[in-house]
Amino acid sequence: MRVFAKYLQQMAKIDEIDHKILRALSADARQSNLHLADKVGLSPSACLRRVQELERSGVIKGYRAVLDPAKLGLGFLAYVTVGLNSHTKAAQEAFERAMSRTAAVVECHNITGTVEYLLRVETADLAAYKHFHTEVLGVLPQVNAITSFVVMGSSKDARA
Repeated sequence: MRVFAKYLQQMAKIDEIDHKILRALSADARQSNLHLADKVGLSPSACLRRVQELERSGVIKGYRAVLDPAKLGLGFLAYVTVGLNSHTKAAQEAFERAMSRTAAVVECHNITGTVEYLLRVETADLAAYKHFHTEVLGVLPQVNAITSFVVMGSSKDARA
């Protein structure tokens, strides 16, 4: 109960101006503080203080560059569900270590449901994905089931 109360208290500290700042930074984190302040209706010094507080409190965890996978030679995208044959902590940790060492896996999520993991996999093409499927996932002793969902197009992708 204490954790939930602390969560609610932290959420109460984020007001509408903070939400405006967060939306603006999510759309363009490289904008100047002067431009951001103007956009959210604050003085530059007040805006900077709020951004610094959002960073200090961990609401803003960092800033990233949004890359174009196709321009990096990564024209194939698939979401992959993975079921493990053992539900032990050791099996999960071993799988997660293997995925963290694999460049093709750009996201690895432990999920609920009939399988344990959802992966976002980006490779150059179908042949490279087949290699990943067979030679990386297929050889892991804890992997029991693999299901691939090939992305044919994306009408919305708001990840940063």
